[in-house]
Amino acid sequence: MKEKLAKLDKIYTRFETDSKELTQGRACNKGCSFCCSAAGSIDITTLEGLRIRRAMEKMPKPRQTTLTKAFRREIKKREAGTEAPCPFLMKNKACMIYEIRPFSCRRIYSAHVCDTDNPPAVSRKVMDMAADTIKALQKLDDTGYSGHLSFILYMLSVPAFFETYMGGDFKPEEIMDFGKSHRIVINCKMG
Repeated sequence: MKEKLAKLDKIYTRFETDSKELTQGRACNKGCSFCCSAAGSIDITTLEGLRIRRAMEKMPKPRQTTLTKAFRREIKKREAGTEAPCPFLMKNKACMIYEIRPFSCRRIYSAHVCDTDNPPAVSRKVMDMAADTIKALQKLDDTGYSGHLSFILYMLSVPAFFETYMGGDFKPEEIMDFGKSHRIVINCKMG
């Protein structure tokens, strides 16, 4: 798993290097949190979720408890079809996991300051590069899944799923009902 996590960083770096010229002059900066609260779904792979989970385990217990409650609320809101801000978004609008943020967050940028009437403006070429990067992440996480941050972190908190995933096994039938109802994608090609 350590090797896969190192490869994850290489995939992130390749995207950032390849898209650098196209994203220069972006309006995004520290404290900008439109995409963290209103721009849609923060999808991750189980490998990215594992990294985030490990970071959460190193946080002080009170913060872990607060995050667990926030994720439970977010799951309920998302299941009801309501948007919810990312639980990692702090009151000062900074990301508490910025250094290990998932690719879904890394790929977003905007050529202008965003609001509900003025959503992010992004380069089609950068989004095509992002799509290729997502494919590379899913290929790397070949015994895992992709889906919304809160749903993937929930799956990783279930001991049976966690043991299966960490063992390198692949048993999609065990998550089929949850997967279908929560739009979880299987990363590897079946058959």
